[in-house]
Amino acid sequence: MTPEALVRDHTIYSCVMGSRAFGLATESSDTDRRGVFLAPTALYWRFVKPPTHVEGPAEEQFSWELERFLELALRANPNILECLHSPLVEHADDTGRELLSLRGAFLSRRAHETFVRYADGQRRKLEADIRQYGTPRWKHAMHLLRLLTSCRDLLRTGELVIDVGADRDRLLEVRRGEVPWERVESWMTRLSEDADAAARTTPLPPEPDRARVEDFLVRVRKASAG
Repeated sequence: MTPEALVRDHTIYSCVMGSRAFGLATESSDTDRRGVFLAPTALYWRFVKPPTHVEGPAEEQFSWELERFLELALRANPNILECLHSPLVEHADDTGRELLSLRGAFLSRRAHETFVRYADGQRRKLEADIRQYGTPRWKHAMHLLRLLTSCRDLLRTGELVIDVGADRDRLLEVRRGEVPWERVESWMTRLSEDADAAARTTPLPPEPDRARVEDFLVRVRKASAG
């Protein structure tokens, strides 16, 4: 079975991500699609295993096989957790809807480390751009602020919301380069400090509910094998 056929015939969940899901789309924004496919269990009985992810077949489309997706979600991978919380769901079959019902099982205090570590890496890239070109990539700066805001709010409330809501205009000003870097940098620092403070009193559990997620995976694999 080709990778394209796996995505076409076995997708259990798909959504729109990127600026459109974040509430930051402009006329020039692409439509980024992300999905999860369930490779038939029988394919794992062969020497050559199904792919863990597939790019395409459409432009700006990327999908993960369910087990890989669950593994990354349990590690609190920011991109994966945000994919599970997209407000723009395009498809979800019965298995996909059960996956969505498990969203809370993946949320834990691990998110503080993974989100902040990812943000730190992106910030270093922005600082390198300033040293090399004299200016940052403003679109990336905007998305870094968005990520830090969602991290802070997740730690404060225990819920992950990826739409920027009332912050849209402020963030788009950053994207257009209308906010001095010093102010953007100060904003980033404040959000990081707020996230650190929220982590000390967060309602999130220390670890994700791995047993619940694994039970879901085993049941789905058994049903596919039958």
